[in-house]
Amino acid sequence: MKNRIEAIRKERGILQDEMAKAMGVSRQTISSLENGRYNPSILLAHKIAKYFGMTIEEVFVFDEEVLL
Repeated sequence: MKNRIEAIRKERGILQDEMAKAMGVSRQTISSLENGRYNPSILLAHKIAKYFGMTIEEVFVFDEEVLL
């Protein structure tokens, strides 16, 4: 699953450390999410979307072809 976390975060001038603190995770978790090395739980995905004031679908790009 791809995401737009880094682009959205940078657009809004939010540092990884700031976001991590708000999400209750480490900065490394945010970095791993941004680099596609980690897929979040549905709870964390919801929290991230809510943090940005967006829907999960606006932040995370679900690739249906991967499942086929």
